[in-house]
Amino acid sequence: MVHLQHIKISNFTNESHETTSHNLYYQTFGQPLHSAPIIMVNHALTGNSNVIGEQGWWNEIIGENKCINTENYTIISFNILGNGFDNNAENLIVNYKDYTARDIAKLFALALEELDITSLLAVIGGSVGGGIAWELAALKPRLIQHLIPIATDWKSTDWVIANCHIQDAILNHSSQPLVDARMHAMTLYRTPESLTQKFDRTKKDQGLFHIESWLNYHGTALNNRFQVAAYKLMNQVLRTIDITRDRNDFIAVASKIESDIHIITINSDLFFKADENWNTYVDLKCIKDNVHIHEIKSIHGHDAFLIEFDQIERFLSPIFASDLCYSKKKHEPQVA
Repeated sequence: MVHLQHIKISNFTNESHETTSHNLYYQTFGQPLHSAPIIMVNHALTGNSNVIGEQGWWNEIIGENKCINTENYTIISFNILGNGFDNNAENLIVNYKDYTARDIAKLFALALEELDITSLLAVIGGSVGGGIAWELAALKPRLIQHLIPIATDWKSTDWVIANCHIQDAILNHSSQPLVDARMHAMTLYRTPESLTQKFDRTKKDQGLFHIESWLNYHGTALNNRFQVAAYKLMNQVLRTIDITRDRNDFIAVASKIESDIHIITINSDLFFKADENWNTYVDLKCIKDNVHIHEIKSIHGHDAFLIEFDQIERFLSPIFASDLCYSKKKHEPQVA
């Protein structure tokens, strides 16, 4: 049974200048809050705060004696507003186009303040979760020691925006919106080579190709566990990642971020392209010494951050090495 906690954020004004209150749901794992260094993990588009444990989506990376050892750290993960994981229809967002990735980062920042969390050892996020991590770092430049965006970037490119536009059209006009949107998205999250390796044009029955059956399965599976309103909002958050909007240019904004930045890209990612990440790295390296980049080698495309755990562990292990693994006894309470 998943144990969700929540914080009420009152009188929140989003970027569309609408003021309302929201319940933000979250989970913690490992050590109790304020007894150990805190690592925040942001979930991907159809993910949730259930990072580890039963049906945990990152059990291979986080846990007892894992790469990120829950014996040494507190893990906190917020549900992106309106993702439906709390199963409360009242918390779904109808006016989804009034919200942006920056709004989500602001809500996370307010929730951290409510919890008296004044510093984070690391923030890790994959895909849209990584984009929110970028937004949080720009919003609170001194909050995060290690910023670790995976399979993402500090902005939604024209390519990402284009595909989000198609997703939005499907979600608003299809007779089976979740099924069709998910099938379209799965072709973006993988690569032609990945699908060829997996299916090799084989057929299941009655002329149905295995690739078609696989897409049908993922569409139906999401339809059974997700809600259209949640998908619309998550898609909107994905298309609005941009730490420079209404600010200065990227260099001016990024130069204020004090975090060590560890970019993890994927050579075959067809969604957040590796070239964009390498350009980001080169730009950052001109102004910051504490920036690093790692590239996952995989044929599986964007979804490789949920597949290539051995490579991710090799990249993350040095960050969470023994010199950072303070015990509960040695860890001093954080002060503002």
